[in-house]
Amino acid sequence: MVKAIILAGGLGTRISEETDLKPKPMIEIGGKPILWHIMKQYSAHGINDFVICCGYKGYVIKEYFANYFLHMSDITFNMRENSMQVHNKRAEPWNVTLVDTGERSMTGGRLRRVADYVQHDDLFCFTYGDGVGDVDITQSIAFHRAHGKLATVTATHPTGRFGVLDIDNHVVSQFQEKPKGEGGLINGGFFVLSPEVLNYLDGDDCVWEQQPLSRLATEGQLMAFEHDGFWQPMDTLRDKIHLESLWNEGRAPWKVWD
Repeated sequence: MVKAIILAGGLGTRISEETDLKPKPMIEIGGKPILWHIMKQYSAHGINDFVICCGYKGYVIKEYFANYFLHMSDITFNMRENSMQVHNKRAEPWNVTLVDTGERSMTGGRLRRVADYVQHDDLFCFTYGDGVGDVDITQSIAFHRAHGKLATVTATHPTGRFGVLDIDNHVVSQFQEKPKGEGGLINGGFFVLSPEVLNYLDGDDCVWEQQPLSRLATEGQLMAFEHDGFWQPMDTLRDKIHLESLWNEGRAPWKVWD
C-alpha cells in the first residue's frame, strides 16, 4: 500500500489574508480545503493512506478530520434527547495520520519527522499541501519503479517563482532553487521517493528543496516525470481566486475523480 505524505505546516505568509485564521492547506476552494482536493487527487489513483505533516495551527486540520462527517453530511441534532443523527454519510476510504512536525520546521525537517511511517515501504509519495494539478500519479509511480533511482520529481511548466530543473533524457543533472529569469521546467512537487532519501535529511532546519534535492541531482539519483498538463500552486490570494473560479465554473482540470 503506497502512502502519501503531505506538507501542511507552513505559515503561508504570502496569503496572510486567510492564514491568520487557518493553515494554508485549509484555505477553501469550492467550500472544501485545498488539502481535501489534493487528497482526492491521490485517492483517484488508489492512494488512500495519508500522513499529514502539521505545524502552524495544526489543530484546525485535526478538528476538520475529527468532525469530517459534520462537514460533509446532513445532521439532525435532537436537543431534547442530546443526540445526533448523521444523514447520507459521505465517507472517504482514507486512513489519515496527523503528525505535529513543529511550528518552525522546514520542508525536509518535516519529512524527517514522519520517517517512521514510511521507512520500511518500498516507495512513498510526497507533495505540498497547496498545489493542484491533473498529474498522472499512477504513471509517475510506474516511472519511478522503472528507472530504479531514489527520487522522482514531477517537472511542470512554470507560473514563475519556482526552482528550475536541468533535465537530459529524464535525468535531473542540476536543481536550482528559484533562480533569476524564466524558462525551463520546474519543481511541481508530486514526488515519488524511495525511503533511502530519508538519509539525506538532517534536522528540523533541513530544506528539502536545497541540499537534499541538489545532492540527489548531483549523484544522478533524481529523475523527472514530465507533466505537460495543468498545475497551479495557491501562493497568493490571486491564485486562490483563480482556482475558485475554475472550480465554480466546472472547469477544474485537477478534478480527476467522479
